[in-house]
Amino acid sequence: MINLLQPGAILIGADVVRALNPQSPQTRAIADLAAVVGIVMALIFAVVVGLVAYALLFFPRWREGEPDPGQGCGNKTIEIVWTAVPLGIVTALFILAARTMGISDPPPPPRPDIVVIGHQWWWEARYDSGAIVANEIHIPVGKPLALKLDSADVLHEFWVPELARKITTVPGHPNHIWIQADKPGTYLGFCSEFCGTQHAWMHFLVVAEPQEEFEQWERAQAAAALPPVAETAKKGLALFEQMSCVNCHAIKGTTASATVGPDLTHVASRKQLGAGIASNTPENLRRWLRDPQKMKVGAKMPDFKLTDEQVTQLAAYLETLK
Repeated sequence: MINLLQPGAILIGADVVRALNPQSPQTRAIADLAAVVGIVMALIFAVVVGLVAYALLFFPRWREGEPDPGQGCGNKTIEIVWTAVPLGIVTALFILAARTMGISDPPPPPRPDIVVIGHQWWWEARYDSGAIVANEIHIPVGKPLALKLDSADVLHEFWVPELARKITTVPGHPNHIWIQADKPGTYLGFCSEFCGTQHAWMHFLVVAEPQEEFEQWERAQAAAALPPVAETAKKGLALFEQMSCVNCHAIKGTTASATVGPDLTHVASRKQLGAGIASNTPENLRRWLRDPQKMKVGAKMPDFKLTDEQVTQLAAYLETLK
C-alpha cells in the first residue's frame, strides 16, 4: 500500500518513508545542496520567463515594413556578462557539490563497524561483537558508523532516506557508506533497485538508541540462545534440528550454523517478519511457518506442509529466542 501523506512522505505498509526529512549530517548536507540548487534554478527560470514575457508584451509581432531589431553582435560588455554570470553560477555549484560529497561520503576507515549483505529478499547485518541480525540494524545515536555493503546474489540498493544516501551492493565488489542518526528513533530503509520477485518487500529498520541501550542490545544479540524450558518449545527445538531448517538457518547454541537464510538466534526480539512483510507477532509467525509462500511469494523458504502440531511446536520454540 502506497499513500502520499505529505511532501516527501510515503506510507509503505505500516511504516513511513520521509525522503525529505534529513536526520543526519550526511542527508542534511544533501538536502541543503538540493535547496540551494532549487533556488538558483528557480531564479534562472524566473529571469528567462520574465524576458520572454517582456518580449511578448512589448514586441508582439514583426510588422511588414518595420526594420529588423538592432543586433547586439560585437558588444563586449554583454558578451562578458553573459559568460561570467553562468560561469560563476556553475563554479559556485561545483564548490558546494564537492563540499557536500566530502560530508556525505568521506573515505572509509580500515575496518567497518558493520557489514551489511543484501540477499533475495532480506538484509543481513554483522557486527564485530559477533552479533548477526536480519532486517533490523541498531546504531548508537550521534555516532557515525562505517558500513561495508555487499551482496550474496544480485544487485541490491541500500537506502535509508532520512539517514544516508543510496548505494548499490555489488556481488564480490563491496561498497561503503557512513550512517548516523541525530536523534533516537526507528528509521525505515529498503532496496531501491529492482532485484527480483519480492524487491518491493525488502525492507529493513534502523533503530537509533542511546549508547548504553545499544551496547546492551549488542551484547544480547551476540550471546547464544537460551535452551527452552517449556515442553512444547523443547519439542520445537528437536523438530527444528531434525528438519532441513538447519541447512539454511543458524541459531547459536544449537547444531544450526548455516548462513543461507536469516540468523534466528534472537528472532523473537525483532519487530518484523519477512523483511517487513508482517509484524513479528505470534499469530504472524504461525502464518509464516504454515505457508511462507502465501505470505511472501517467491521467498526462498519453501512450504514444508507442517501439521498444526508442528507449527505450534516450532512457533513455541522460536518465540523463546528473545
